[in-house]
Amino acid sequence: MIAETVCSAVSVAGLGIAAVTAYRKRFLSAARIAAYSLVPIGLVMTGVVGWLADTAFSPTAWAGFVVLGGAWLLFMITRAVERRGGGTRKERKAAKAAAERDAVAPAASAPSLGQAYRPVARPADRPAAQPRRSEGSGDDFSDIEAILKKHGI
Repeated sequence: MIAETVCSAVSVAGLGIAAVTAYRKRFLSAARIAAYSLVPIGLVMTGVVGWLADTAFSPTAWAGFVVLGGAWLLFMITRAVERRGGGTRKERKAAKAAAERDAVAPAASAPSLGQAYRPVARPADRPAAQPRRSEGSGDDFSDIEAILKKHGI
């Protein structure tokens, strides 16, 4: 009963302020203030204020909110564990077995990626006249020079 009285008083005070604002020729602000001041009386008339008052002072309602919060927390924890863990126990066991099957033996001559063995050129096989540098390093410098010329540097 007191909540309805307070909401009505707030609405009447807001409408008074809106009237004074309209008297000062600030009609847009007056309309906005009137809209805000009608909200509390509208909430009283729809019964929302009574429902909130009953809920706020009900231990059963608060226990329900605690149960809902616990359910939400449990749901979020299980989602985080599921994302981090990689699925069920069967899925993890199957993934581990597949990784062990695909592992490379210590004496294997080719990598497990399936690439064919190709001999690597030794430094003694290269002609002495050519300087040693990595493949494609000339392209890298030409790209850099083009970028610098483009920007006028």
